[in-house]
Amino acid sequence: LQFTEEKLGQAEKTELDAHFENLLARADCTKNWTEKILRQTEVLLQPNPSARVEEFLYEKLDRKVPSRVTNGELLAQYMTEAANDFGPGTPYGKTLIKVGETQRRLGAAERDFIHSASINFLTPLRNFLEGDWRTISKERRILQNRRLDLDACKARLKKAKAAEAKAAVIS
Repeated sequence: LQFTEEKLGQAEKTELDAHFENLLARADCTKNWTEKILRQTEVLLQPNPSARVEEFLYEKLDRKVPSRVTNGELLAQYMTEAANDFGPGTPYGKTLIKVGETQRRLGAAERDFIHSASINFLTPLRNFLEGDWRTISKERRILQNRRLDLDACKARLKKAKAAEAKAAVIS
């Protein structure tokens, strides 16, 4: 009731400390930017949306995400197979073997980078959103409810004093 009356402009609202309001605004801003950075980093590390969904499901089910072959590793595999087909002694075969080995190393480096970024960058962001932010939100709801209770009590006290003053005037 108090909340509704405040929204309609029919009840007074106790204002929180300006410094505290600033902290709440900063917390909201931090949460919003953290979510955006997390999502965009996930897109950068895994551009395939279906693969991201699959990884998300594995994570939620507390299962190990199966290791995927990167595009560089797949290209390296094709080049090596082609080199073996053409013959490793031919100039084209030798070139494919060299380039394929380089692609394999690049693919392995990419896989290590994705794994490292996930552990060292994305995990702390998720921990903030799933841990600290939930605590902040819960405490904020509790504070809001207590403020509404206080304002409702103030309104009742004001009405009681007004009724008492009216009774004193009448008698």
